[in-house]
Amino acid sequence: MNRLQFIFATLFITGFAQAQNIKFPQVSAPVQITSNGKEHLFASYYGINSWSKNQRYVTVLETDVRVSIPTALDTATLGLIDLRTNKFIPVAKTTAWNLQQGCMAHWLATNPDSLVIYNDYRKGKFVSVILNVLSRKEIKELPYPIAAVSPDGKEAISINFSRLRLTRTDYGYDGPGQVAQPDVQFPEDDGLFLIDLKTGKAKLIVSYAKLKPMVPEISDAKGIEYIGHVLFSRGGTKLFFLARAVPTWNTTSFTINKDGSNLLRSFPDNWGGSHFDWLDDRDLMITAKYEGKQDAHILFTPGQTNFKRLGNGLLDYDGHGTFSPDGKWMVTDTYPTGGMREQKIYLMDMKTEAVLPLGRYPEPAEFNAGWRCDIHCRWSPNGDMIGFNSTHTGSRQVYIMKLKY
Repeated sequence: MNRLQFIFATLFITGFAQAQNIKFPQVSAPVQITSNGKEHLFASYYGINSWSKNQRYVTVLETDVRVSIPTALDTATLGLIDLRTNKFIPVAKTTAWNLQQGCMAHWLATNPDSLVIYNDYRKGKFVSVILNVLSRKEIKELPYPIAAVSPDGKEAISINFSRLRLTRTDYGYDGPGQVAQPDVQFPEDDGLFLIDLKTGKAKLIVSYAKLKPMVPEISDAKGIEYIGHVLFSRGGTKLFFLARAVPTWNTTSFTINKDGSNLLRSFPDNWGGSHFDWLDDRDLMITAKYEGKQDAHILFTPGQTNFKRLGNGLLDYDGHGTFSPDGKWMVTDTYPTGGMREQKIYLMDMKTEAVLPLGRYPEPAEFNAGWRCDIHCRWSPNGDMIGFNSTHTGSRQVYIMKLKY
């Protein structure tokens, strides 16, 4: 979409919204909350809450890494931004992180204004650490890195970040923190692990071997299957995850109950899957190829065929969509498009599917590989702020827009 098309689309969408009597929230201009002296990013993947429950602090990473993929020698600082002052408060160091998902820091619902869990590399192993970020007191070290945390803060999902480093370098962690098993296509002792955050005990709820009959055959003798993104449903009873293979890049979207039962493929063959969010404990949105042909934001119920393309044709692309806490809105973004490499943000009303553009942010061409900076929007707990990462000022920084309903 070029500049003129963007203007016409904005006028059309605004007119449509007025005709349908849709009241979008007032959205402020983005405010940069991190300083330009170093590179900054939210400390977790998109769609993961970065705010303390009282919305005073957000978790960010600070780093000197700019246009390269972090190695085990690159240390990032996990810190808080105090939104009253925009001051960066360092709380920990980590070498288990990347520029796409940070160190997977999650605020824990068991103490949502002070406890954070994040990943680190210690004594040759990837681990997760529960930290009181206000007192700097370390509560517990767990012998597994985490990729997702349950809404009640009592459980987490662990995946193999060493295997991910082999298969998707920009999302894994460098260093021998886990056993990658590069010569085993479908390991029987690896997959998704459910971690009890109180006891530290782990249970393998689905193995790669169990996925083998449900994914495309790996025709390359050196190819392997891997699990990347995973997310708990809003009620915490289910999980969504992506299984992929290299070098063919076959992708299969799955849902499963957290106890390992009811493993379901989300789509027919050739739909794949990319980015996602749960609307509630039943329905979810995934960007995938609708009918195997068209990238789209697709809403559906696992196990059913009620596939619905969202956005009335305006969101037919692969974006990072995520729902507001009350489920009334979805915010999503685009990858850099056109000669200006603009990344766009859109807000959609879930009831009418009317879409409102929130901004365009050109990404410099140097951020064009595994160190790219995706917008990766996320909502505050009260749904009155949207945060995102961007390089449109020339460095990687964190921004917040405020919403008034």
